[in-house]
Amino acid sequence: MILLYEGKSKRIFQAEKEDEVVIEYKDEVTAFNSLKKASITNKGIVCSKISAYIYKYLHDKGVPSHFVKQIDDTHQLCKKVDVVALEVIVRNIASGSIVENLGFKEGYIFEEPIIEFCYKDDALKDPMVNSSHIKALKLCDEKTLESIKEMTLNINKHLIELFSEANITVVDFKLEFGHDKDNTLLLADEISPDNMRLWDKDTNEKLDKDTYRHDIGDLHTAYTEVLNRLEAI
Repeated sequence: MILLYEGKSKRIFQAEKEDEVVIEYKDEVTAFNSLKKASITNKGIVCSKISAYIYKYLHDKGVPSHFVKQIDDTHQLCKKVDVVALEVIVRNIASGSIVENLGFKEGYIFEEPIIEFCYKDDALKDPMVNSSHIKALKLCDEKTLESIKEMTLNINKHLIELFSEANITVVDFKLEFGHDKDNTLLLADEISPDNMRLWDKDTNEKLDKDTYRHDIGDLHTAYTEVLNRLEAI
C-alpha cells in the first residue's frame, strides 16, 4: 500500500479504490504538542476497536462518517475525505485547558455544551479560532460551519447516552470533519480515549489520555477498561 500520511498516532494508506483509504492505528502516544511521547504496547489495537465501536454506534444513529469497516485489529477501511482544517472541541464539564485559561473549577458542569474551534496547524500549535477567523482563513463556508455545529451537538448527545450505559461521563472530546468525493460532510479521524476525556461516573477516575499526560495511572489499563465496558453493553 502507498503511504499517504503519517501522523502522531496513525498512518494513512491508499486503498484499492481511489476514494478509500486504510487507516492504521499506531502504539505511539503524545501529549503537550508532542513534548511528551511514548510507545505503549497494544494501544493501537484498543484505540482502533473503541473507535470502530463508536463509529458503528453513531452510524446506527444516522451520523454520516468516513468509517467503512474494521479490517483487522489495527486497520480500518475508510472513505477518503478532504479534511476541514478545524479541530472541533466539545466541553460538557470543565477540565484541561479551559480550566487553565478561563478559571473554571475542574468538574464544573456547563449548563449547555461549549463548542470550541481550533485551526488545525501543527506549526501554529492549533490555535483557537472563532467564526470570523474561520471565514478570513477560508477554512470553510458559513453553511458548512453551521452543519458542523449541528452534527457536533447531535454526536455529543449520542455519545453521552452511549457512555452513560457504560457508567462513564463524557467530559469533553475532539472531532474532525471532511468532505467525500460527493462533497458530503462526514465525521472523520478517530473517536477514542486518545481525544476524549472520560471519567468513571461513581469515582471520577480518569479513563483517558490524562492518565499519561499527568502520570496518574496506566494508559493501557484505562483504555482497556473503556473498551471492556462498551463491549459489555
